[in-house]
Amino acid sequence: MEAILYICHGSRVEKARLEAVSFINECINQHPASIQEYGFLELAEPSIEEAFANCVKRGAEKIIVLPVLLLAAMHVKEDIPKELKRIQQRFPFIEIKYGDPIGVHDYMIDILKERIAETGETDIENSIVLLVGRGSSDPGVKRDLSSIADRLKIKTGFPAVEVCFLTAASPGLEEGLEIAGKSRYKNVLIIPYLLFTGILMKTIRRSISTLSRDAGKQFILCNYLGYHPRIGDILQQRAAELSEGASHVSSHA
Repeated sequence: MEAILYICHGSRVEKARLEAVSFINECINQHPASIQEYGFLELAEPSIEEAFANCVKRGAEKIIVLPVLLLAAMHVKEDIPKELKRIQQRFPFIEIKYGDPIGVHDYMIDILKERIAETGETDIENSIVLLVGRGSSDPGVKRDLSSIADRLKIKTGFPAVEVCFLTAASPGLEEGLEIAGKSRYKNVLIIPYLLFTGILMKTIRRSISTLSRDAGKQFILCNYLGYHPRIGDILQQRAAELSEGASHVSSHA
């Protein structure tokens, strides 16, 4: 019997955990698989191992593991596979299919367009968009977020869409805000490329509040991505690919 295991990042902030659980429960309700569980990589429970064991306890012989993470950084490439490899030593008879993260997908551009529309800002020609990513030492993260920025620029017509990062990559948040602030654009639309609220959102708000307000310059903080239904659609696609054996991912972590 086939099971789906959703892996979320986890957070010390209770609201962030509740957002993740609510979203995963919606995904579970939309998918026909009879065995579906979720676990957290860190900072929340259940753990990946606990969730995996629950799948086995419910009769799973094959487990599709879906990382509910935005981009393919160290968590996706190293931390989760390492944990799955350790867990499989405990359950050697279980087949594991490990999926890709959310990644660069047209649906993510749709979500970004919604976040911009929510601000009510329509003066596109005089606006610059700044995507704020979590950041990683993995160069693929910068490449992927830049690709998303390019797609957003094409689909919306904004004259400039730039990226910056909260940690481990450049330009950093402060530098990104400074560059946008010194640009010729009157409005700076800042979109946190984050799935959930928490400490990182507080960091962004604090940085914006300390900016000197130049005459005619407006800094507009958009909502973070959140667990949007479109992300649920992407996860459904990932599950279907793995269930049909169409994925390039190895059948064992």
